[in-house]
Amino acid sequence: MKKSILMVAVFSALAFVSCKENAADKVNEENVAAAAERDADATKMPVMEFDKKVHDFGTIEQGTAVETVFKFTNTGDAPLMIVNAKSSCGCTVPEYTKEPVAPGEEGELLVKFNGSGKNQVSKTVTITTNTKNGKETVNIKAFVNPKDGAQGGNMLQTNSK
Repeated sequence: MKKSILMVAVFSALAFVSCKENAADKVNEENVAAAAERDADATKMPVMEFDKKVHDFGTIEQGTAVETVFKFTNTGDAPLMIVNAKSSCGCTVPEYTKEPVAPGEEGELLVKFNGSGKNQVSKTVTITTNTKNGKETVNIKAFVNPKDGAQGGNMLQTNSK
């Protein structure tokens, strides 16, 4: 019985060893080169560099619509895509290019502000991109003069009869 178990074990070991192929012989050099190129491309990223990150409209009258353009350059080595741009409130509307911005090329982000609010106002626009950070931000600010008759601050109103 011991001899038969030993014979089966030796036969099984020989069968496994003789059928085994060298894995290195199966490697396709074209696939290795394609994988190396893909991995090198994966490290390439766009970089969104703005000409300014903050725009000050100065003093404006309440309800006066104003707008500015934030220009940017893709200083990275891959196409830049803007996926979304939204502001911190509904009074500010960003408009952006939907097309990819190639490396070395410029793009624009138009930001419109409807002049709402009073006194010092500051708004942030968040841009969702395919950059390393995934998000970029720009800011606008203005001092908004209230319209004539508009109350500033927390003034008490009294009713006279």
